[in-house]
Amino acid sequence: MSVDALGRLYAGGTTPKNLSPLDGHPRGRMLSVKKLDGGLVGSLLRNFAASGPFPWGGKSFSGQGERGEGINRVHLGGRHQLFPFHTHIAPSVVDGKPCIVLDYDRVDNPGFIRSIHDEVREVDDGLFLGPAMWKTKRGPVFVLWFALDTRIQAIPIGQP
Repeated sequence: MSVDALGRLYAGGTTPKNLSPLDGHPRGRMLSVKKLDGGLVGSLLRNFAASGPFPWGGKSFSGQGERGEGINRVHLGGRHQLFPFHTHIAPSVVDGKPCIVLDYDRVDNPGFIRSIHDEVREVDDGLFLGPAMWKTKRGPVFVLWFALDTRIQAIPIGQP
């Protein structure tokens, strides 16, 4: 799907009443990158993102009602949990409607990671779509679309 089509899909998504639908280790996938939407580079990147060697495997979540925690699962030179985030339900910076915000502004993250703003909405049963954005002084700037599929759970890192 194109960046614009994913934006329309996100706009029609819903936000659960609490964070429990994301609990676990949903598989993640990068879908489309701004300015690389069409053409050969975009196609190659989408194919790589769908392949086994792609380093980002998704996110792991643990929610307690309206607040929770999460971390990224990265497969680069092994299996790692990197870049933790807080989760909560809040208005989207995209359209002001409710969404689940993934807040990376934590002291245990490197500065450049603290500038990431992710948010997600459910667009199908167990399928969450979200924009990844870069926080700037003028506001968040869209970078890419990603999906989290709670119907496909990864083996938690640290377990066989």
